[in-house]
Amino acid sequence: MLKFWERGKNRWLSLLLSVTFFVMVTVGYRTPSYSNPWLDILIQGIQILQISQLSDSQEVELGKEINQQLLTQNNLRVNRNPQLNRYLNSIGQRIARTSDRPSLPYTFQIIDDDSVNAFATMGGFVYINTGLMVKATNEAELASVVAHEVGHIVGRHALKAIQRRAIASGLMRATGLEESDAIRLGIEVGFNLPRSRENELEADQFGLNNLQKAGYAPIAMVTFMETLLKYSGGSNLAILSTHPATQDRIVLLREQLNPNTASRGDGLNPREYQRQIRSLF
Repeated sequence: MLKFWERGKNRWLSLLLSVTFFVMVTVGYRTPSYSNPWLDILIQGIQILQISQLSDSQEVELGKEINQQLLTQNNLRVNRNPQLNRYLNSIGQRIARTSDRPSLPYTFQIIDDDSVNAFATMGGFVYINTGLMVKATNEAELASVVAHEVGHIVGRHALKAIQRRAIASGLMRATGLEESDAIRLGIEVGFNLPRSRENELEADQFGLNNLQKAGYAPIAMVTFMETLLKYSGGSNLAILSTHPATQDRIVLLREQLNPNTASRGDGLNPREYQRQIRSLF
């Protein structure tokens, strides 16, 4: 692995972490990933259009660096229960194998957080909050969230978001990005960025197709979104207010399902699901 450009390492990763949250989960929630060579590309001022053309290995290295920063500097508390992690990983790897990017080394992590949320970064890194696992009724609903997040990775949405923001801000220079500009852009992206309906719909489409290929009942993606919409007034679901298109997404998903077969598939047994996640109660 190439060495980091040490002088600007922290501020560059901070900027990229802020951009990453553009692709935070969203099955109606805030939709929200690194390799040293990629940092070098940015710092040297190489054409911004090359950002979306990273190789899989570069993207995975980028995801590793972002993951490290998330866990050490952003106060994400990883759940260490081995049984619970094996359970989520088994679901995640099942989804990953039937995705359109099955060769990535996917990493699925449980975050100890009561809020109903999940997000994906780059290179196969997916994060699921314990609050979301509790809110799901069955395994198929949890799998639908995982499939949606994998859909963001399949669509390379984080990379595209970085590309758009850098172009729109006009901040790319031959010498890189000034520290003051990096801070300002990080704040803008982290707190004021509008959600991309296009990315959500695409992740829904990728996710629904993947869910069915993995053998899960596809109706689960719809029922989980409906649950979120129903309880959107709760404090732990307030993030749904930033996604007014949730109802539209439900309608579009239902249009793609055959009512006679939508409930066919695995993962609809609520008792078995409760047994698997009992450590959360």
